[in-house]
Amino acid sequence: MKYSKNDIKSPGKSEQKIAKASFPALSNVILQLRKDNVVIEIEENGERIRIPVRALVLLRDILEAMSQGKPVSIVPQATEVTTQGAAEMLGCSRPHVIKLLEEGQIAYTKVGKHRRIQFEDVVSYKQKMKEEQKQHLIDIMHTDEESGLYDS
Repeated sequence: MKYSKNDIKSPGKSEQKIAKASFPALSNVILQLRKDNVVIEIEENGERIRIPVRALVLLRDILEAMSQGKPVSIVPQATEVTTQGAAEMLGCSRPHVIKLLEEGQIAYTKVGKHRRIQFEDVVSYKQKMKEEQKQHLIDIMHTDEESGLYDS
């Protein structure tokens, strides 16, 4: 199943409440497990499914985030994105992303004529930019304080 960025929404109050109630129970179950997989029965239809413990740990993390009202998105590791996808993630234009790629600021590979970028590289670049922006704001505040324009 594929989701667009418009499908990622913050959980509603009822979802938060269910997640809050489920999180501790699932955490306790995970702590007691001795196997690498577990069988779960779905109460609604009585179906039994085998789930890897690592998937249960991921579900626990999802429940924790939902209980705090945070939206959740899952992206498989080593996923490649297009230049358009990277532009959407970074909140800029596709030509700007291409410029960043050609300047070597983000690594990429070419498949035929198309550029492909590792998801992790886009996330790393975005984090780096956020840190630089934060430092610039701090520098501006210090400059304003020194010149008497800003009182704390």
